[in-house]
Amino acid sequence: MKNTLLTLCCLATIYSFGQEHFSGINISKRNGLLNATVNPAELTNMTSKYEINAFAFSANVSNNKISIGDVLNGDNVEDKIFTGSEPVNLRLDAIVQGPGFGMRYKKWGFAVTSAGNIKSNAIDVDVNFGNALTNSLISSSQINSNYNQRMNAMTWGEIGLSAARDIFENEMHKFSAGATFKMLFPGSYMNLGVDRLNGTVTNVLGDVYLSNAYASVNIAYSGNLANDYSDSSNYSKLFAGGLNGYAVDFGVNYQWKGDSNDDTDYAANYKLNAGASVRNLGSMKFKDDNNNDTDYTLEIQGLESLNLNQFEDTNSITDIEQTLLDSGYLTKNTSNNDFKVTLPTVLNAYVDYNLYNKWYISGYLQQKISDDTQNDFSTIQNIVTLTPRFAGKNYEIYVPFSQNEVSDFTTGFGFRLAGFFMGSGSAITALLNDSKQADFYMGYRVGF
Repeated sequence: MKNTLLTLCCLATIYSFGQEHFSGINISKRNGLLNATVNPAELTNMTSKYEINAFAFSANVSNNKISIGDVLNGDNVEDKIFTGSEPVNLRLDAIVQGPGFGMRYKKWGFAVTSAGNIKSNAIDVDVNFGNALTNSLISSSQINSNYNQRMNAMTWGEIGLSAARDIFENEMHKFSAGATFKMLFPGSYMNLGVDRLNGTVTNVLGDVYLSNAYASVNIAYSGNLANDYSDSSNYSKLFAGGLNGYAVDFGVNYQWKGDSNDDTDYAANYKLNAGASVRNLGSMKFKDDNNNDTDYTLEIQGLESLNLNQFEDTNSITDIEQTLLDSGYLTKNTSNNDFKVTLPTVLNAYVDYNLYNKWYISGYLQQKISDDTQNDFSTIQNIVTLTPRFAGKNYEIYVPFSQNEVSDFTTGFGFRLAGFFMGSGSAITALLNDSKQADFYMGYRVGF
């Protein structure tokens, strides 16, 4: 279990990449398939009549405890991550957008898209519990958590079918609406939830024991992540489970048209562009030969105790489960072979305003509207971003300023040259003040 808690830190170092993908470019004036991932209603605003997405990649990691400088300087991450009293939160999130095609036709817009997703999270880990699992020099302490501590990882692929239509348009204003239907392909999954853990941690000559303890425990897994959560290659199985889930996005868009200030075509000519969408309404069912989703009760009474040192050499969720079962302190409540995981439903709202000539400023909100503390949910974080930009038809430079639920304030830099773009939502803060977030994205699309 020690490895479980630290795997996310290791993955962050491996990938060196948080959780608004394509920050600053996702509501770009150069409208296309990337904008439609935020709001499918944007398809009728595509800058080109046709667009092909060659590739787009975004990866980010954020936390509330350790900085990039701590990792690069070789500081003992274990000692720093479980300091203070605030629970530990780590988020690693990556998306690869594969081939996609979009088109405008009269008042309509259509698109076919593909993507692979990777999520790996430590959610609300109690610092005393974390110290007990990772630090053999810890002194005795009391654990009284009133929340669900989770270690969670998931991979899946998706294919999206999108359509949008202008529902009103005159010389000054335009309204549109759109939807995306997603076919989901679950890859691999792992969840360890320890809900409302209460107990006493005692150090006896370097051996750390948990006693007088009670908690509700969920252990679930499917596919490769059941066997080894520290092997990064196990996170690459994105379409392994076949078609076993569906989700939908809905969105609306409003444009206040403006006078052309450069050589852009009609779709990019606006004074104000605003929209709202609800995304990820759906779930997927994981099916594999090794599937397991079991709820347990952990109870340690009287003079009994659980030696936590025995978890130091575990390297899989199944090892952790078997060790706990062998201890005799787990009681099985319910168990299922096939199980569903709900996507994190999120509300997006944004506005992009043309200040003067080629100068724009945009505001973006990402607000989760589902309870992602439950064991059968994936996670997402709340974000607010303000982005000033200088944009023409074939170029764009922008600086996003974000307030993130996990990693607090970040700012970065990005640019676009024709269909190629590259950027980061945290590059500047990472250089200036040892940010607790790092991310990077790039992509290329062709419009014609």
